[in-house]
Amino acid sequence: MELRDTTVVLLGGSGLVGHAVARRLLEKAPRRIVLVSLYEHEVRDAARALEPYRRDATIDVEWGNVFAPEPVARLDRGAVLANPAHRALVLDDLLGDLTEAVLHRSLLVQVLMRHRPDAVVDSINTATAFAYQDIFQSARTMLERARAGTLDAAAVEGHVLTLTMPQLIRHTQLMHEGLRRAGVRAYVKIGTSGTGGMGFNIPYTHSEERPSRTLLTKSAVAGAQTLLLFLMGRTPDAPATIEVKPTATIAWREIGIGEVWRRGKPIPLVDCPEPVPTARAFDGTPVWRDMGKHLEGVFINTGENGLFARDEFATVTALGQMEFITPEEVADYVVLELEGRPTGRDVIAALDSATAGPTYRAGVLRAAALERLDALERERHERSVAYEMLGPPRLTKMLYEAYLCGRVAPSVRALAAFEPHALAEQAHEVVRRDAGLRARILSVGLPIVTPDGGCVYRGASVIVPPEAGDPLAAAARGWVDLRPAQLGLWIRRAGEMVARAEQRRRNAPRDSGSDVDWTAIDPDRGVDPAAFETWVFRFEDLGERIKR
Repeated sequence: MELRDTTVVLLGGSGLVGHAVARRLLEKAPRRIVLVSLYEHEVRDAARALEPYRRDATIDVEWGNVFAPEPVARLDRGAVLANPAHRALVLDDLLGDLTEAVLHRSLLVQVLMRHRPDAVVDSINTATAFAYQDIFQSARTMLERARAGTLDAAAVEGHVLTLTMPQLIRHTQLMHEGLRRAGVRAYVKIGTSGTGGMGFNIPYTHSEERPSRTLLTKSAVAGAQTLLLFLMGRTPDAPATIEVKPTATIAWREIGIGEVWRRGKPIPLVDCPEPVPTARAFDGTPVWRDMGKHLEGVFINTGENGLFARDEFATVTALGQMEFITPEEVADYVVLELEGRPTGRDVIAALDSATAGPTYRAGVLRAAALERLDALERERHERSVAYEMLGPPRLTKMLYEAYLCGRVAPSVRALAAFEPHALAEQAHEVVRRDAGLRARILSVGLPIVTPDGGCVYRGASVIVPPEAGDPLAAAARGWVDLRPAQLGLWIRRAGEMVARAEQRRRNAPRDSGSDVDWTAIDPDRGVDPAAFETWVFRFEDLGERIKR
């Protein structure tokens, strides 16, 4: 991508790496960069610090929690948890379906749609944000309250809001949809290993077991996010998806002298001039003296990891420890990848090249397997069609509907010429007459809706239960539906298949190369349920694989 005259959104733009990326991007003369951070003062300070590098570019700012709905995105997490209405909003948006309302409420989606960037660079440490809500402590507290009989809805809701996977999954869904709708061309995630490149032997903990479960949760979330981005990179309408994953301490922003801050606050300077008995020291009575000022000293600012003293920095960066990488080096990788110049540091590309995909041997054996399955079905004089193992139930439903269409119409072309009501009645006659077929459909958990919609056949189990108020609303998700409107969809699909075949036939004299769809459906052959369903997945659901 040519970065000149583009718009780039930097999530985490006030952080150590985000600031370095912004400086490198400004060298490329973008039209505009948008810094996004959690707090207003941070992002405005970052924008001011970038003024000397700005040249003709515009620097815009946004702030708030991009993992939250916009109405609560600028509130402290404690305030959200303390308010029942706020909790309900966040829980609904986290655990409910991904509806238009959820998308429109998302601060992240709002930012992307407002600025419609060409590229997004995400330097937020997502893994830390989710993992350090500490699901383990939350679970212990909830269990203690349950045993004491004091567990209430607020405590359960608070615990649910610490669950990492629902948060990560919903965030990735919102990110993908926001990027797609905003027309973003490239998304670069700056990820983490969670342990600074070390393994289970990492000696740096917060006085928990080594390694701590919270730290391992961070690594687990980071790994899960990588796999979700791997999937996003294999989605046809998604932007080019890249992840740069530093596996060392990232340092540094500045070296200086001044107040030492921890978790966003200066550390109070205290003293205890004389020793006190151990029992008294920890009975809750203050035995120290507040000096009335803050701890000061020489420090090196490592960004997210905080202010390190000289010896802390020397230890963590020593050979054989975490060692370190500079934010400018990470920024260089990001900019080079955005420009389409491979660095060898893109984890998504590495996964693409290292995973074991489809093989030639399997492709050859597929034909043999299908031939053997066909032979066994001929021996039994029955078609199995689907057992509801692959999921979701919609797949089994559609395979059986296509099979019933094929029992009525001798070819795809003949199906395209059918009238919906006639097809519905004849398909229903097949169900009435073929008790074995009917039993197989009902036994795997799919009801069958009669053409008039007034009755259903059902078995002992129903995979997709009826919905309150309108039982037939569930039919689209997992019932074999013989109503004319539903079977009319198959007639329309058959018509499209015929039209595509006629187009291929018209182009045949000049189109006979390997780019032609040689596996396309032949309209003069019988209705193959698997081929029909594959066609729906490919052309209607846009669910086609783009990488091998």
